[in-house]
Amino acid sequence: MNNNIPFFETKIEFLKGVGSQKAELLGTELGIFTFGDLIEYYPFRYEDRSKFHAIAELDETMPTVQIKGRLKTWEKIGEGFKQRITASFTDGFGSIELVWFQSLTWVEKSLRPNAEYVVFGKPTLFNGKWSISHPELELMSQRTTDEGHFQPIYSLTEKIKKRYVDSKQISKWMKTLIELALPQIKETLPESLVQKFRLLAKQSALYHIHFPINADASFQAQRRLKFEELFYNQLRLIKSNLLRKNEYPGQIFTQNELQSQFLKQFMAFALTNAQARVLKEIKVDLVSGKQMNRLLQGDVGSGKTIVAFLTMLAAVDNKAQACLMAPTEILAEQHFNNLMPEAEKMGLVLVKLTGSTPKKQREFIHTGLLNGEIHMIVGTHALLEDIVQFKNLGLCVIDEQHRFGVAQRARLWAKNKEFHPHILVMTATPIPRTLAMTVYGELDVSVIDEMPAGRKPIKTAHRYDTDRLKVFGFMRDEIRKGRQIYMVYPLIEENEKLDLKDLMDGFESISRAFPEYAVSIVHGKMKAKDKDFEMQRFISNTTQIMVATTVIEVGVNVPNASVMIVENAERFGLAQLHQLRGRVGRGSEQSFCILITGYKLSHETRKRISTLCETNDGFVIAEVDLELRGAGDLAGTQQSGIVDLRIANLAKDGKILQAARESVMEIIENDPNFERSENKIIKLQIDNFKEGQTNWARIS
Repeated sequence: MNNNIPFFETKIEFLKGVGSQKAELLGTELGIFTFGDLIEYYPFRYEDRSKFHAIAELDETMPTVQIKGRLKTWEKIGEGFKQRITASFTDGFGSIELVWFQSLTWVEKSLRPNAEYVVFGKPTLFNGKWSISHPELELMSQRTTDEGHFQPIYSLTEKIKKRYVDSKQISKWMKTLIELALPQIKETLPESLVQKFRLLAKQSALYHIHFPINADASFQAQRRLKFEELFYNQLRLIKSNLLRKNEYPGQIFTQNELQSQFLKQFMAFALTNAQARVLKEIKVDLVSGKQMNRLLQGDVGSGKTIVAFLTMLAAVDNKAQACLMAPTEILAEQHFNNLMPEAEKMGLVLVKLTGSTPKKQREFIHTGLLNGEIHMIVGTHALLEDIVQFKNLGLCVIDEQHRFGVAQRARLWAKNKEFHPHILVMTATPIPRTLAMTVYGELDVSVIDEMPAGRKPIKTAHRYDTDRLKVFGFMRDEIRKGRQIYMVYPLIEENEKLDLKDLMDGFESISRAFPEYAVSIVHGKMKAKDKDFEMQRFISNTTQIMVATTVIEVGVNVPNASVMIVENAERFGLAQLHQLRGRVGRGSEQSFCILITGYKLSHETRKRISTLCETNDGFVIAEVDLELRGAGDLAGTQQSGIVDLRIANLAKDGKILQAARESVMEIIENDPNFERSENKIIKLQIDNFKEGQTNWARIS
C-alpha cells in the first residue's frame, strides 16, 4: 500500500478481508475500485432488525421477521434437484421449520445443534405449519449488542451473490473501512448552509447512511448527502453556463424588420401569450453580445416551429444564415414543407439537405451556402458533414435535441470560426422541472405552456382486445365523416422480425375489415422514397387509414387525421404514447386516441394508461414518466450531469434540488470566485477534482 496515494483513492484490495480476487469482482460487478467508491456505495433500503417476534405471533402479512431461539434438529431429505435440508427451530413456546434448497453442503457444515441463533426471513404458512426458506442465521454468541439493528441492504448482481458476497459481507467491509475513514472525512459544505438547512455533518452523514440507529438517522443522512450532491451538480452546471456566456461572444441581432413584416402581413393567427413571452426571452439573448444557448420546450402543437422560424428571420435580417436540424428525414421534410411557403412570401431562399438529396442538388446547396445566396437550410445529420460550409452561420435550431449527441452538436457550432452560432434547442417532449435543471442545466429554458386558440383537447380511451369490433365500428363512423385514422403497432429492435409480422398481420386484418377504404403502410424497413410515397398518399387523403410503426411518432402533420389507435399500447412508454397522440388534434375537429391492450397489465402499465386517459398536459405526463422510469432512462446516458448522481432521485427530490439550486445562485451572486472565508471550503472541493469529472460531491 502506497502511503503517497490519497486515502480515498486507495485500491479496495488493500482493505482488510477483501484481497485481489474479491477486489476484481467488486470492480467488474459493482464499479467499486477504491476506498472512496466503497464508502459511497449507498444502501438502497434497510431492514429493521431492532424487534424480535415470537413464533406464536407470526402472520403471513409480515414481509420479514426476526426470531431468537434454539436449533434442535435437521435432516437432508429428497434426491437430485429436489434435495433439501429441513431444520426444526424453537423459541421455547412454538416451533418453525427452516428450509434450504441450495448450497446444501455449506449449510450442513455451518449448522450447530442446540446452539442459540437469531433467525431472519420471510415466514410462510403451509398446511398449518410455519416455515422460512433460506433464512439468515446468526449465532447469538457472535452477535454484538450494537450490530444489525437497522440492517443496510446493498444492490448486488447475481454473479457477485454466487461468489458468496452478500449485503452482510459488504456491511462488514464497510464497518472496517468507516472506522479508518472517519478521521479522513472533511466537511464539504459551508457552515452557513449546514446550519440553515439543519444538515448532518459530512462525517455523521456517511456513518449513518451505512449504520443508522433508527429510521430518522437514515433519513437525515440521506437528506444531507442528497443536498450536497445536488448542490455541487447545480454549481457545476451554473458555473459552466456563466463561463460559456463570458467566454463565447455571439453575433448581435438588432435588426427586426423581417420579423415585424411577417407578423403583420403573413401570420394567419395571432401569437399566443406564451409564444410572445418566449420571443422576448430569445430577443434578449440575441442582442446581448453573448452566444444564445436556449432550450425551447412545449407540448406537441403548441407552436414552437413558428417561434423558431421568427428567430431564423432575425438571423437573416442581420446578414447571417440559419439552419434547422431534425433527427429524421420525415421530420426534416415536414419542417421544410411547412416553412417553404413562409420563406417564399418573404423572398428568402430556403433549401433542404438530407441523406437522400441528389448529388447535383447537393453541389448547388454547397455553393449557395458558401456564397450566402441561401438564407436558410433544413436538414438531418447531413448538415454535419465537413463539406457543408456557410458564409456566416448565425443560428442553429435543433429539433428533438435528445436524439443528437454532444459531439454531433459541437460539429455544428464549429461551422462559424468567428462566432459560435446562437443555439435554439426545441423539444416536444415536456421535461419535468427537476430534469430541466440537471440534464439541461447549461441551457436557459423557455416554455410554451399554452395551446393555440380553437384546439380541442384530444379524448383518450382505453380498450381491451375483446373490444376490437366496437373500435372498428367507431373507425368506420369517423371515416364516413371524412376523417382519417392512424393505426400504430409497436416495433422493438430486439424482436424486429416478430414485430414486423405483427404489423403486416395488422395491415392485412385492417384491409379485410375495411375493404371499401384505401390503407397505407409505413415502417422503418422501407426505403425512404417508398415511405414518402405512402405518406404523401395519406396526406392527400388518397388513403383513409395509415398502418404504421412509431416511425410516425415525430413530425407527421395531417390536420384531417382525427383518430390515433395504438395497438399493444402496454409496450409503449408514457412519453412515446403522448407523442403518438400528438399526431392527431391538428385540425379544428374533435380528435380521439384509443389505447388497445390485453387484460394482463402490470401496476406500472395501468398507471401509464390511466394517466394518458386523464390528462393532455404534457408536463403532468412528464412528471409521472419520471416517477415511473427514473431520470437516467428519460434523459439518455449521453447527457452529462445526471447519470453520475449516486443518491439523489430527481423523481422524489425536487424540493431538495430547488433549495440546492437557490443556494448556489445566492452564493455565486455574492461571491462568484468563492473568496469569502465561509466559501473557501467550496473552492477546495472543486479544486480537488480532475477535469472531466461530473459529480463534484464525490469524496476526492
